[in-house]
Amino acid sequence: MAEISALLAGLTAEELEEIRALGPKGHLGRHLIEALDRAAGGPDAGRGFYVLDGSVNGNGGQFHILRNDVSDRIFQPQTAQG
Repeated sequence: MAEISALLAGLTAEELEEIRALGPKGHLGRHLIEALDRAAGGPDAGRGFYVLDGSVNGNGGQFHILRNDVSDRIFQPQTAQG
């Protein structure tokens, strides 16, 4: 849990709001993947906090989503975060 807390603390309020707007299984854009990497410590450091969802975009690339436990932390009810 501490790793997830540190990751979330490293994201800006705008980045967190954008992730929330995408929803729990929303496809992360490149800029959000870069933000997660930055928050985790640098290039590619966020790998593992986001995972492939198994679908492919029109260009043949794969979509990334948040790992379930990371998504759960972001989308849990605000009153439970205490």
